[in-house]
Amino acid sequence: MVEIKTDASIEAMREAGRIVAQALTAAREAAFVGVALSELDRAARAVLDEAGAGSPFLGYHPGWAPAPFPAVLCVSVNDAIVHGVPGAYRLRDGDLVGLDCGAVRAGWVGDAAVSFTVGRARPADTRLIRTAEDALAAGIEAAVVGNRIGDIAHAVGTVCRSAGYGVPDGLGGHGVGRRMHEDPGVPNEGRPGRGMRLRHGMVLAIEPMVAAGGRDDHYTARDGWTVRTADGSRAAHVEHTIAVTDDGPRILTAL
Repeated sequence: MVEIKTDASIEAMREAGRIVAQALTAAREAAFVGVALSELDRAARAVLDEAGAGSPFLGYHPGWAPAPFPAVLCVSVNDAIVHGVPGAYRLRDGDLVGLDCGAVRAGWVGDAAVSFTVGRARPADTRLIRTAEDALAAGIEAAVVGNRIGDIAHAVGTVCRSAGYGVPDGLGGHGVGRRMHEDPGVPNEGRPGRGMRLRHGMVLAIEPMVAAGGRDDHYTARDGWTVRTADGSRAAHVEHTIAVTDDGPRILTAL
């Protein structure tokens, strides 16, 4: 069931989204060569605590996971696509880092992700990240009243495939509201003109993921959470929570 949010609810979700943006900024600013991934989680957690916000990630335990997620931040490095657990690993020069964070404020959720490099960036990584960002922009542009979910999926997938990258199977965006994952699903590939019609008040997380090796297959690491590319190639992941409105798409997780 898809919940249509009121304008007042969208404003409340904007507050949660702003906290997410602040937490991601703090974690990114803490990301230097030699810093442990757990330190990035602490930086994000401090922002949530100061804002009086909860985390939809901490303690999250879907049926497929062996244990609850132990952090407020997913940190995915190099060949990790999503759901990386921030532990003792220390960042190295040239690492490609994906940060995914959520916040709960007044019962509403915000969810967003960014990718970047630490230290000296490889040109190939810069192109990979830029493609993910371009795909996100295209997906957001397609999120207008009267379009369909397939139009978003097609816009995202077209950008990724045109650049020669893989689009990891089965991974994509989702509805957002009182819970982090709600209907409808928002795939990163699809046929235009298909799927649910977009209405004013729908709130969606659009999150392109691209794999540099061009393959779509992936696997889950031993920790039961981290999803990695099957060929070991690098991946990038970006995300915004957006509201579909009569005035066009509104990004709720921008600073």
